Amino acid sequence: MSEPQGDRRKVRVWCDGCYDMVHFGHANSLRQAKALGDYLIVGVHTDEEISKHKGPPVFSQEERYKMVRGIKWVDEVVEGAPYVTTLETLDRYGCDFCVHGDDITMTADGVDTYHLVKAAGRYKEVSRTAGVSTTDVVGRMLLLTREHFHQGVREYEVSRESSSTMGLDSTARSPWTGCSQFLPTTSKIINFSNGKEPQPTDRIVYVAGAFDVFHVGHLDFLEQARKHGDFLIVGLHTDPVVNRYKGSNYPIMNLHERVLSVLACKYVSEVVIGAPYAVTQDLMEHFKVDVVCHGKTHIPADIDGSDPYLEPKKRGKFIIVDSKNDMTTEKIVDRIIMHRLEYEERNKKKEKKEIAALEAHKKSMQNKTPCKNHISSSNLNNKIGSSPPTNVSN
Repeated sequence: MSEPQGDRRKVRVWCDGCYDMVHFGHANSLRQAKALGDYLIVGVHTDEEISKHKGPPVFSQEERYKMVRGIKWVDEVVEGAPYVTTLETLDRYGCDFCVHGDDITMTADGVDTYHLVKAAGRYKEVSRTAGVSTTDVVGRMLLLTREHFHQGVREYEVSRESSSTMGLDSTARSPWTGCSQFLPTTSKIINFSNGKEPQPTDRIVYVAGAFDVFHVGHLDFLEQARKHGDFLIVGLHTDPVVNRYKGSNYPIMNLHERVLSVLACKYVSEVVIGAPYAVTQDLMEHFKVDVVCHGKTHIPADIDGSDPYLEPKKRGKFIIVDSKNDMTTEKIVDRIIMHRLEYEERNKKKEKKEIAALEAHKKSMQNKTPCKNHISSSNLNNKIGSSPPTNVSN
């Protein structure tokens, strides 16, 4: 006789990491981890620990704690989690096992950070999302190149180019640090979507923008906007439209990457892919919008010089929301550029450690002996999916 659902003990899952520059790759890893159990606890390392083992983080620990809490599959965040995952940590939080992606994570001394939980058989792997990594995103910012978004036959392609110091070009040898192509599919979007329609009684809130390199400023704004209703719809502008009003080589992330990043936010109910810049009468009626929100940032005019929010303003349905957070994508880029040499050095070290681990693994497989810093063949039984290692990095 099957066990009654109400009596089944909940499976508690542990994940940990730096979660710097939180993007849809991190979110997808956490989504897969949550699917292996019922309750997901995520440990986030401190700035001190990350600097010691990996190099300076882009975001502060407080910003990273907040961003991880904003991911809709996360039930609980543990601040200041140890860099090496121990059995004591799993037991302290009542977790059955630890989940991580199929990349290599090591301490400054070259020790596998998951060797203890692997040895105890309390470790599972999930496939990482190809086409994006923290290294890749930082590299795009440093280069500010248009190559991360194309139109026509190369649309959404992420090419390996220009900066060997960032591990992005054809000389990048590590399968995790090197950049690969992001291939958007309907299944990725479906996996991230709530798949729920608004109820007839729901008050529907609409916001629109670029939401480029999703950050704490976006998160705080969406949290405040959601308070004005029950169902929050986010309209995402196309890459050419974003480039028109932001200039330079923005957006850093292309439309489909931005879609997944926004869908991963727990305050978001639905996303309009390629929303019109002007909030029109047709759009408001189609989605039955009750209120349109915008932050305190400047609103550029439409291409014809008109106010893109004229229609909701005429209807008395426009609200300026104060998120009390002045973070912008431009400020993040400034942070990166100011510390360029530090981040380049960080990524060089990361790739060097990954290559060393790969070589050690090859030798251990040839000798048929266990390897200290390994991608253990015994872990293949714990592997979710069979794709080769990809390059999303904590």
